[in-house]
Amino acid sequence: MGLYAFNCSEKLQTVNIRRGTCGHSVLSLGSMKTQWIWNKEKTKIVEPLDYENVIAQRKTQIYSDPLRDLLMFPMEDISISVINRQRRTVQSTVPEDAEERAQSLFVKECIKTYSTDWHVVNYKYEDFSGDFRMLPCKSLRPEKIPNHVFEIDEDCEKDEDSSSLCSQKGGVIRQGWLHKANVNSTITVTMKVFKRRYFYLTQLPDGSYILNSYKDEKNSKESKGCIYLDACIDVVQCPKMRRHAFELKMLDKYSHYLAAETEQEMEEWLITLKKIIQINTDSLVQEKKETVETAQDDETSSQGKAENIMASLERSMHPELMKYGRETEQLNKLSRGDGRQNLFSFDSEVQRLDFSGIEPDIKPFEEKCNKRFQVNCHDLTFNVLGQVGDNAKGPPTNVEPFFISLALFDIKNNCKISADFHIDLNPPSVREMLWGASTQPASDGNAKGSSPESVIHGIAESHLRYIKQGIFSVTNPHPEIFLVARIEKVLQGNITHCAEPYIKNSDPTKTAQKVYRTAKQVCSRLGQYRMPFAWAARPIFKDTQGSLDLDGRFSPFYKQDSSKLSNEDILKLLSEYKKPEKTKLQIIPGQLNITVECVPVDLSNCITSSYVPLKPFEKNCQNITVEVEEFVPEMTKYCYPFTIYRNHLYVYPLQLKYDSQKTFAKARNIAVCMEFRDSDESDGGPLKCIYGKPAGSVFTTNAYAVVSHHNQNPEFYDEVKIELPIHLHQKHHVLFTFYHVSCEISTKGTTKKQDTVETPVGFAWFPLLKDGRIITFEQQLPVSANLPPGYLNLNDGESRRQSNVDIKWVDGAKPLLKIKSHLESTIYTQDLHVHKFFHHCQLVQSGWKEVPGELIKYLKCLHAMEIQVMIQFLPVILMQLFRVLTNMTPEDDVPINCTMVLLHIVSKCHEEGLDSYLRSFIKYSFRPEKPSAPQAQLIHETLATTMIAILKQSADFLAINKLLKYSWFFFEIIVKSMATYLLEENKIKLPRGQRFPEAYHHVLHSLLLAIIPHVTIRYAEIPDESRNVNYSLASFLKRCFTLMDRGFVFNLINDYISGFSPKDPKVLAEYKFEFLQTICNHEHYIPLNLPMAFAKPKLQRVQDFFSFAVDRLTSVDSNLEYSLSDEYCKHHFLVGLLLRETSIALQDNYEIRYTAISVIKNLLIKHAFDTRYQHKNQQAKIAQLYLPFVGLLLENIQRLAGRDTLYSCAAMPNSASRDEFACGFTSPTNRGSLSADKDTAYVSFQNGHGIKREDSRGSLVPEGMTGFPDQGSTGENTRQSSTRSSISQYNRLDQYEIRSLLMCYLYIVKMISEDTLLTYWNKVSPQELINILILLEVCLFHFRYTGKRNIARVHDAWLSRHFGVDRKSQTMPALRNRSGVMQARLQHLSSLESSFTLNHSSATTEADIFHQALLEGNTATEVSLTVLDTISFFTQCFKP
Repeated sequence: MGLYAFNCSEKLQTVNIRRGTCGHSVLSLGSMKTQWIWNKEKTKIVEPLDYENVIAQRKTQIYSDPLRDLLMFPMEDISISVINRQRRTVQSTVPEDAEERAQSLFVKECIKTYSTDWHVVNYKYEDFSGDFRMLPCKSLRPEKIPNHVFEIDEDCEKDEDSSSLCSQKGGVIRQGWLHKANVNSTITVTMKVFKRRYFYLTQLPDGSYILNSYKDEKNSKESKGCIYLDACIDVVQCPKMRRHAFELKMLDKYSHYLAAETEQEMEEWLITLKKIIQINTDSLVQEKKETVETAQDDETSSQGKAENIMASLERSMHPELMKYGRETEQLNKLSRGDGRQNLFSFDSEVQRLDFSGIEPDIKPFEEKCNKRFQVNCHDLTFNVLGQVGDNAKGPPTNVEPFFISLALFDIKNNCKISADFHIDLNPPSVREMLWGASTQPASDGNAKGSSPESVIHGIAESHLRYIKQGIFSVTNPHPEIFLVARIEKVLQGNITHCAEPYIKNSDPTKTAQKVYRTAKQVCSRLGQYRMPFAWAARPIFKDTQGSLDLDGRFSPFYKQDSSKLSNEDILKLLSEYKKPEKTKLQIIPGQLNITVECVPVDLSNCITSSYVPLKPFEKNCQNITVEVEEFVPEMTKYCYPFTIYRNHLYVYPLQLKYDSQKTFAKARNIAVCMEFRDSDESDGGPLKCIYGKPAGSVFTTNAYAVVSHHNQNPEFYDEVKIELPIHLHQKHHVLFTFYHVSCEISTKGTTKKQDTVETPVGFAWFPLLKDGRIITFEQQLPVSANLPPGYLNLNDGESRRQSNVDIKWVDGAKPLLKIKSHLESTIYTQDLHVHKFFHHCQLVQSGWKEVPGELIKYLKCLHAMEIQVMIQFLPVILMQLFRVLTNMTPEDDVPINCTMVLLHIVSKCHEEGLDSYLRSFIKYSFRPEKPSAPQAQLIHETLATTMIAILKQSADFLAINKLLKYSWFFFEIIVKSMATYLLEENKIKLPRGQRFPEAYHHVLHSLLLAIIPHVTIRYAEIPDESRNVNYSLASFLKRCFTLMDRGFVFNLINDYISGFSPKDPKVLAEYKFEFLQTICNHEHYIPLNLPMAFAKPKLQRVQDFFSFAVDRLTSVDSNLEYSLSDEYCKHHFLVGLLLRETSIALQDNYEIRYTAISVIKNLLIKHAFDTRYQHKNQQAKIAQLYLPFVGLLLENIQRLAGRDTLYSCAAMPNSASRDEFACGFTSPTNRGSLSADKDTAYVSFQNGHGIKREDSRGSLVPEGMTGFPDQGSTGENTRQSSTRSSISQYNRLDQYEIRSLLMCYLYIVKMISEDTLLTYWNKVSPQELINILILLEVCLFHFRYTGKRNIARVHDAWLSRHFGVDRKSQTMPALRNRSGVMQARLQHLSSLESSFTLNHSSATTEADIFHQALLEGNTATEVSLTVLDTISFFTQCFKP
């Protein structure tokens, strides 16, 4: 498929269908039988401006603008950086000449991947490309929130005393028996008669207190008397009158005398009554104070009734007074500006800062860090101890050498999960038994000192011979993982015979001497042969979380059974070991001191399993720790992309069946010697690449397995670790040589007989490669009696029959040797399909004539590759696929099939939850390569074209759905390819219109058109896929703003949004706003909107002049764009598009409204906290950009200030307190905010000319409407196609929506410049100006501070994020004073809706309430100051 194949007729048809207003049209998507019928009401299409052309034409204007940073994209906005790979090792794990030695394409690409540094495309301002939560500022919330003191809280604190007196207001506070004096003027005080009465102290609903007396506890009867405590001024004791008596002194110098029955009761009554008197006194003082203040205010207002101070000063002819007045007003303004806060800081969304849904940072590939623990080997002792050699004065030691190998076994999964860790804990005197005092044997035959000491990866070989510390790692920890220690000794004979002295040790000294003498002879003759002796085990983990069992100990040493040597036998023995009652193993007394501990954080001097030193590593360090290789389970969830070079092969001889062979007379004590060779010729020798055991060379040419005494069918458990060469060919193989070892020890024998230790008894081999791949499955091999040259040609029966090689087979070439191998390599794969694909690519690159369709066959076969291999070699496979996409062949089907393989890999990664590896690959590993062919297309061109082809297929809907669902990957690849092309080809300096060819623009447009029907038509069929592609496309277009022609991207966005309709289902509306939100989060969103003045056409300017000259003689900026006009939407495309869609959404149901409002508010929050735009002039320009948003609010003012939204109660009298005022805060729509009656009001401008204003209520209630429309929430209402629709019965706005909209309004009003604000006021109609001020009044109402007590009450009623509590009518009795009003107001406010940042749990702490009160108080303060600033400026501009 060519890049420029574009069906123009289809494009035109699609565009016509997309932009049609009405009618019936059909879009054919391939052979998909779907009709795209458009019979919908469409929003008006506004074509965006040609951004690049406008920038070029207005270059002078832009550069001369002092705020040009708001108009221009910054220079060097994009760059490529090379980041060094972060290695754990001191040096690279890749050998220096690895790439030169490699011949296989796959190996070369692996080595290149592990050697190449990361290539990252940097977007300088990428931190600003998300929503406000991702901004790089230190904190969106103030470090210290100011604590404002509100009178309502003070009053509540005072009321706490009275509230604590009773559990419920209006109830009984205290009750009990008292003696009351009978008041009679004819009787003296001392003669007063006391009668016993039952008293109830009660608080009335109006807050006053009354003391009623009854004959008994039943207060249903008529009261015998009552005392109103409002008139009580004091309470004192009267001990002289009667015991436990007290006096209530009243205002009219009258007293009541009461007496309690006990002293304690008297004290309790006194305390309660004194509290009540104090409360009444405080209330009285406060009311008097308010009365005086009110009188003073009345006197002041009466003196200057019709004029204020400023007006008086302005009429004065005294210049000093006028100057003083102006300075005073300016000082007040400056005072209001001190300590101001960002209103959005106290918003609930900012306070919560919910980071859910935000993608985590993308990290480079790294080695997976599994559960690691350190094993320290200290000592091994048996109960046969003695003095060995020259160690006569030292402590007793073992009298013969023992050798330890440690490995991890998993009983649960029945497998071995680590390599062997070999340790030599023998003291030097015991080691000398093997080689003598002067010569240390080496496996390669070199004597110590015969050649200079070799260095491996910068470490002296001698430092690697006696490592006693190892680090094991476990991917899947659980309690059934055991550390098994196998103990071996020098070959001597039968295991039972050799273990007997250690088990039955009656005379320790004599036994030790005897064992030592025998061991000394055996070691000198058979020192290189080992025999199994004992084993022990211990658990590692306590649980599946990886908690180490640090207190665990090894089991006793169990004698090794010669018939149970294999790993499978050990796993069975471990299962029995867990059940001691079933264990019948013979114990060898001894002690193994090996500790298990956590890996220290500051671990140093450690090496990898390939002996490469890790950071930090000290030179000449001898106390080295080695990492033991883990055999990770072959499960996808445990796989990760390889990042380092590792190339190990583990070979395991399992069993030799020699009981039926007749070729050799003696073949009992059979030793197996393994070698790795690269030739089968007679002069070929073994390679020195086998990892040696302690005390020997680090790398050796051969390795021996343990010997089973007198066993013709021996089993083996040995593990041979081989460092494979970088390049493998068909001659590489492992050679097994079998020896009969003579174990006879005779001091009388001849020297000749003594020297005959081993006799060859057979050979076997297995080639590493089969069909170019390494073979690791279990194999059965025949054994030959001789080893002629060319023996590798005899691998199968057919070759054996046809070969002329003189060879003699043992037992008729039956498979006698069982072996298996395990590959731990990051440069070789065992997957057949991956191998064949790379092999074919290598043939094509070498000039091999390609067979048509061959490459497609191998591409299709890649769908069957193993998921584990796919993950492990992910960067290598993906990069090769991208090379094939652009380089390999001109066949049309190759790019599509290649993309289908990419799609398969991407989908598999997502299914396994490993999509983070794909993101890491794109950001760090993917580096687009320039095609070798001169006319070849680039990756972004080819990939976009193939995506179109796949989306237009009619048969393979599964592939289409996958491409839609995982489209983000392909878009990200296209973006990085585009960015790399621009930077590496130096195209970034070209004008944006010339950076990419026009044909590529057509391809992107075609891709957009191919996606649209899958979103707008199939959204219900494929919800996840359509949502994903909607977001991916938005992210792609957002990034295109940085790379290409911005006007072209505007057109793409416009075409995509045009595919939606106002009558779309809710899910499509959500898609639309998710798309817009992603686009508008671009880091240079402000310059994209060009916040500058656009001169109107000449004819329009003339019309505007005559229009405004009629009513206004003041000069205003006629270029101010304050309405959501077509010109505004064209000049400021993105914000205009967003505001238009928001205007439509506000007429829709709650979910869509909520989405639209959230997008707007979050965007303004981002502007407010953007550290690049913190200067007040910058913020003013940004606020001016959103000026049409105010008009949008004016259109919906009846929903913001509606009767159902605000609480309205009866008007308070003039003497009402501040709490009564708060309760009686009526809706601004229920009273004339600027006019006192229905008569026409006149408002004058500064120049003294008046303009006629209608009654303020006219904008809220349409003519002929007697009340507000039904604002019920049932059903969806009809949406209006026009952005300025007439009033319709749409759903109500809830408290969250109103507060969010008003917060946006306050931000605009606060930040916009005064000149712009005055110009706007002069441009709007009189009615709109009054409504603007009503909005300020609405702000005061909705952000008023209601007190801590109300905050706690509202939180208790909180049900969901946005409240939907049913409001109930409150019926209260007649109220007498402030306290009753307070209670009524709080009861009502508990049902109001609010936005909270509290932790919405069942229990709310005092700290939560206090914090929420801080936020609410600061919000109310900032709102009030903003409104005051605006009103102050308004009064300066207009004379009443």
